[in-house]
Amino acid sequence: MFRTSLLTLFAASFIVLSAFRFDDNWLDKIVAKFEAYQRNSPQEKAYLHLDRPYYSAGETIWFKAYLINSGSHSADSVSQVLYVDLVDKTTGKVVLLKKIEMIGGLGEGDLALKDSLKAGDYTVRAYTNWMRNFSEDFFFHRDLPIFRAEASPTVYPSNADDIDVQFMPEGGQLVMGLEGRVAFKATNILGKGADITGAVLNQANDTLVGFSTLKFGMGYFTITPEPGEKYRIEVRKPDGKYAKYPFPEPQKEGILMMVDNVSNKENVRVILKHNKAVSATSELALIAQTRGEIMYAAKTSMAKKMSLFSIPKASLPEGITQLTVFDEKGLPVCERLVFVNKNQPLSLELKADKAVYKSREKVELELTAKDAAGNPISGSFSLSVTDAGQVLEKEAYGVNIRSYTLLTSDLKGAVEQPSYYFDAKNPNNVRDLEVLMMTQGWRRFSWKNALEDSLVANKYFVEEGISLMGKVVRGNKKQPGKVKLTFMLQSNGKDSTRAVFMGETAETGEFAALNLDVRDTTNLLIQAVSERGNRNFDIVLDAFQPATVTVTKVPFNSIQFDANELAEYLKRADEYLQIERKIRESREKMLQEVVIKARKSDQVKKDSRRAIYGTPDASIKFDQINSSGAMTIFDVIQGRVAGVTVTGSGFNRTVQIRGSANFSGVVEPLFVLDGMPVDKASIMNIPPVDVEAVDILKGASAAIYGSRGGGGVIAILTKRGGENYDWSKDKEPVPGTLVTKLLGYSPVREFYAPRYDKAAPEHVRPDFRPTVFWAPMIQTDKEGKAKMSFFTSDAQTQLNLRVEGMTPKGQFGTATTQLKVQ
Repeated sequence: MFRTSLLTLFAASFIVLSAFRFDDNWLDKIVAKFEAYQRNSPQEKAYLHLDRPYYSAGETIWFKAYLINSGSHSADSVSQVLYVDLVDKTTGKVVLLKKIEMIGGLGEGDLALKDSLKAGDYTVRAYTNWMRNFSEDFFFHRDLPIFRAEASPTVYPSNADDIDVQFMPEGGQLVMGLEGRVAFKATNILGKGADITGAVLNQANDTLVGFSTLKFGMGYFTITPEPGEKYRIEVRKPDGKYAKYPFPEPQKEGILMMVDNVSNKENVRVILKHNKAVSATSELALIAQTRGEIMYAAKTSMAKKMSLFSIPKASLPEGITQLTVFDEKGLPVCERLVFVNKNQPLSLELKADKAVYKSREKVELELTAKDAAGNPISGSFSLSVTDAGQVLEKEAYGVNIRSYTLLTSDLKGAVEQPSYYFDAKNPNNVRDLEVLMMTQGWRRFSWKNALEDSLVANKYFVEEGISLMGKVVRGNKKQPGKVKLTFMLQSNGKDSTRAVFMGETAETGEFAALNLDVRDTTNLLIQAVSERGNRNFDIVLDAFQPATVTVTKVPFNSIQFDANELAEYLKRADEYLQIERKIRESREKMLQEVVIKARKSDQVKKDSRRAIYGTPDASIKFDQINSSGAMTIFDVIQGRVAGVTVTGSGFNRTVQIRGSANFSGVVEPLFVLDGMPVDKASIMNIPPVDVEAVDILKGASAAIYGSRGGGGVIAILTKRGGENYDWSKDKEPVPGTLVTKLLGYSPVREFYAPRYDKAAPEHVRPDFRPTVFWAPMIQTDKEGKAKMSFFTSDAQTQLNLRVEGMTPKGQFGTATTQLKVQ
């Protein structure tokens, strides 16, 4: 199911491993199982750039979708369907769902919020069908508050004294008699980091070590637990009160891990200590893997009680590397994450033609993209321009495409202000990032899964198009055997395009039509017939079920606002939505008053299915008289058109139009079903009662079809294929037929951005849009340049501009700038 692009990381891992020479095979087996697991379970990442951080009911969420290969971080061209949904965090229900077409790992779309949507905390998710094989934590998540203009925002409590503190030994465990480190994380009722101080005390109430937070409620301390001692932890909370916490229970015997990724710029140093009584030949091993590729593997003798491993940072890719220690039995016993920051983001620059603008004035922008070496580079980017008076940026270092792909997408749990760790101007970001690696849990990969003797089969497949699955069943509940199927698709759009294709079920009656190019909501007709012509079947489609939603009991959204902060935004949102409702009501009223009078003959349009050939040489109109008792279409045609001969019986028919033969024998005509060329078997399965007419083209009339029409053309026009026929309104179901709707790719809407250099009636409306401009598909050329323009609104304000994007090879960048309107 996978193309080469999703599996290239495995070839690289094989090359790296071939350089290692192991003395025995226990580590070889671990590596082999790891590689097999990764081949079976390669991963994807999805990211959405949203136009702003919050919305009101009745507004539209605009987004750019990026789909990324988890291993190489290059654009993922395998999955071509991305599901984007909106989840009510209170109930866990999916209230909106879109299918986004991904081309080369890129897509765009929107979520139109209903006027009736209740205010509250919501989450936007993005995932592929393949990603559903793994934890929901792998999906992209973005918390969004949604307000109502007439309702006041939630007032969040200011009391931050109710805190929770977790203590986590480095590597996973403490060992008696060995010096180790313990990381901790303190969070308040809002889920934010809380500043604390504390101490570790022994049974005699002696203070052994004190500690305090460094950043975002995180920190660590060093301690050597001694046998026979009991320890406790006391923490001084922000209100001055003390709280007691249990000390992590140390192991009497085991392996301890300490990592230094700060003091040495060239190497990640890993110190392993143990107090186990083992033989002199026993060994332990260290494996470093990054996003499914083993970057380092080495063993050492356990005859020494302490070992030092040095991993060159130059050999590790940018991002999170997982360090795992295996004991003498080949079992994983210690684990730690490290982050390697190459400091090589894309350099993005947004330059406007002016620094200050007037209301409704045109802004000319130029985007320049360069790689870390300063060379111009081509990539795909998205730009949002928002009114700073309405759209508040509550997090100075919020999530962006770089912080998500390199950091938070590979961590479990929320990371506060993730972009903080990528600010090169911050002198403590390396230290604070190291503490984050000690406190956050790894979730993308578990050695337990990789070391299983057998791999679990993946339930969900890779979608390279819209999927359609179901089952044909018999009334007596017996297996139907193989059943021939005819699928007819007709879009509801202006062009009313049609498609026809054939298929066959398995013996159980199950079927699947994959990789379909279906747009918006499409009419679907499926006909089932056995080889003996039996049509007494029921057709049942598998209903699409959104991915499972896990409701977590988080008291509040990750972004908090108070009523005063959003007063301007809520006022403008209410004004805009009232105008929109009035326009909608006016439009609906006008449509109701329109009356069209015309004779029926004037309303009849020429059938577009005959557009390619016009008037046929002969035509047979099917009715109850000539189709009564007929098993196939050919039973009706036979003997009714001069020059058309039908020989054979049952489903073994040969059709010939006079003069269509060569030295090889009979040349059968081209069969066309509702304008689409099909094979003869497709025609045999169509019930005559479903046919409106059959057109015959001979000789020169068939020349328009080229060499395919050398034997003439027989064009079948079905009743359901007619321009004015609505399958969904069939009053009586036909045996062996299913008529329904199929949800395809969500149509792409264009963001409304008025052009004030050209007069238009709608310009009399006040313009105080919170999102002034949204451009999801900006492509820089070989010079690294792209130009765009928009007009300012009526607001005299500051405009915040944010651009995000990536190159096809997985380089990420983001940039912000401001413009003044007065």
